[in-house]
Amino acid sequence: MTKVEHRILVNVPVSVAYNQWTQFEDFPHFMGGIKKVTQLSDDHLEWVAEIAGVRRKWEATILEQIPDRKVAWAATEGATNAGEVTFEDIGGGQTSVRLTLEYEPEGLVEEVGDKLNVVESRTKKDLERFKELVESEGYASGAWRGTIENVPGTPGIEDAEASRGDSGKAGVSGKVVAGVAAAAAAGVAAAAVGRKSDADDAETKVEVVVPAEPVGMADEPVMTDVRDPDVDPTLRGERPDR
Repeated sequence: MTKVEHRILVNVPVSVAYNQWTQFEDFPHFMGGIKKVTQLSDDHLEWVAEIAGVRRKWEATILEQIPDRKVAWAATEGATNAGEVTFEDIGGGQTSVRLTLEYEPEGLVEEVGDKLNVVESRTKKDLERFKELVESEGYASGAWRGTIENVPGTPGIEDAEASRGDSGKAGVSGKVVAGVAAAAAAGVAAAAVGRKSDADDAETKVEVVVPAEPVGMADEPVMTDVRDPDVDPTLRGERPDR
């Protein structure tokens, strides 16, 4: 089980932030990887997502929903997750939004993604995009102000017990599994090589070799044509000057 929690300050009144969050079918506009959310009833949602090449479809039930304060849910089929979003009016037209999520990775791809903190990074970016969306508009695209009190309190992974292990490998292709496994193996290997390289650097002695001066040829005598004035030119095969 993994737990993720993020908080962000949104520069809109609490009613605007809350109303926008109740528009579940708008979630694909700011939630990365979410392809579609269908509201089947006031307290029942169907999700379709594609993350890291894995396409998943699951259903969730709204456990508790209190206007301007809280929305809590738990998966009932196709995934194992539960969580809540709370809204706090801090005055000055600002709202503190806190997202808490507990989930259980299922299948090789999700387990590797969990170790790489993919979900934690994604949920943080989702909140940042929600902030951009609601602040840019200044008002909510809709609102549902009803109250649901199926299971009051903060939900945990135990509230999604019924869906544990359900369709854990839905939508996973062999190519994706092989690719993620290879990436994980490469990461481990790189870390091992890095540690070995550090050890080698600590133990290696650097030996500086100074090249010897080049050996040149010994100087040879230079032959010159020295003429002795006392020698008869005809003996040297020359014609005497006239």
